[in-house]
Amino acid sequence: MTMTPDAMPFSPDTQAIHSGRDIDPTTGALTAPIHLSTTFERDGDGSYPRGYVYGRSGNPNRDALETALTTLEQGVEAATFASGSAATFSLLQALGPEAHVIAPQSVYFGIQQMLSTIFAPWGLGYTLVDTTDLAAIAQALRPNTRLVLIETPSNPQLAVTDIQAVADLAHQADAYLACDNTIASPVLQTPLTLGADFAIHATTKYLAGHGDVIGGAVVTRTLNPLFEQLRLIQTIGGLVPSPFDCWLTLRGLQTLPLRVRAQSQSALALATWLDQHPAIEQVLYPGLPSHPGHAIAQGQMSSYGGLLSFLVKGDQATALGVAAKTRLIARATSFGSPHSTLEHRASIEQGTQTAPNLLRLSIGLEQLDDLIADLDHALTP
Repeated sequence: MTMTPDAMPFSPDTQAIHSGRDIDPTTGALTAPIHLSTTFERDGDGSYPRGYVYGRSGNPNRDALETALTTLEQGVEAATFASGSAATFSLLQALGPEAHVIAPQSVYFGIQQMLSTIFAPWGLGYTLVDTTDLAAIAQALRPNTRLVLIETPSNPQLAVTDIQAVADLAHQADAYLACDNTIASPVLQTPLTLGADFAIHATTKYLAGHGDVIGGAVVTRTLNPLFEQLRLIQTIGGLVPSPFDCWLTLRGLQTLPLRVRAQSQSALALATWLDQHPAIEQVLYPGLPSHPGHAIAQGQMSSYGGLLSFLVKGDQATALGVAAKTRLIARATSFGSPHSTLEHRASIEQGTQTAPNLLRLSIGLEQLDDLIADLDHALTP
């Protein structure tokens, strides 16, 4: 018996459990084996009838993960990588050195470094703009602009960009639109259905969901020359995830909808509570009606995610002091895991424009009252 839900009209929750998974024909196992082999046998005539040649060019576990991600993002194909940074790096490299990219001013710090220290010297031009400002994007477009990159909600500012409106601008200029969908995940937002050409993920975060595997992915809405070049870079460059990493990420996808919705529910409650706390200057969370991108988020997201940032009243020392007092919430980087984490981003992002009194909070799956009690303790002088 073989399950083929990718061709069936099941809900996304059901697809998250079944997509990319077939019952093992040899053993009947419901959970796929891990194929650690680096090489595969040829037939006597020199052909590869089973479709696999070498681990860098293809692996059953990677194929299964790419199938599942394609289904969840409602695309046509996906390419997975050893990290989220490798995924974005490969997409930028695929553009070539004569192209121009528009990216957000508040884009993830690692991407800013990538553009300024690696791709600019190589010859790739880029302009950083406020992508929530459509006029700023339109003004930044050039004849050689091939890609507009957005991140919505953004990290760590939680800014919201109108995906469909930016897609229209990009396409009018014969450019592609790539949307980093890591924070929202396909549970809350599907950029490809709103006009984006590519959805980018650090699968490390919500998709894998357990804080135990690093990975990345690019899902494409159509088979186009840029994705074909990306696939070539993936294969020839060898930036691929290991079979075990793919297996772990595919395992995490099974609980993705349940985790993300629970984390979003807790995040909204915590953001609302923090917004009323006397020690807080501002809460950055698109689920709050006061957030400048709230209306757009309502239109393109089904909920608002498990990540938020807040500015404490005071300076950097005050913010670091709050982080030092948490007992349940871990002081650690990254987000999307079952355990809640708190991070002072300005001390990580050297030279950043992130406010020195900002703390980024990733909501896990702990009981809400316990998280509130921990934050209240940390915020009390």
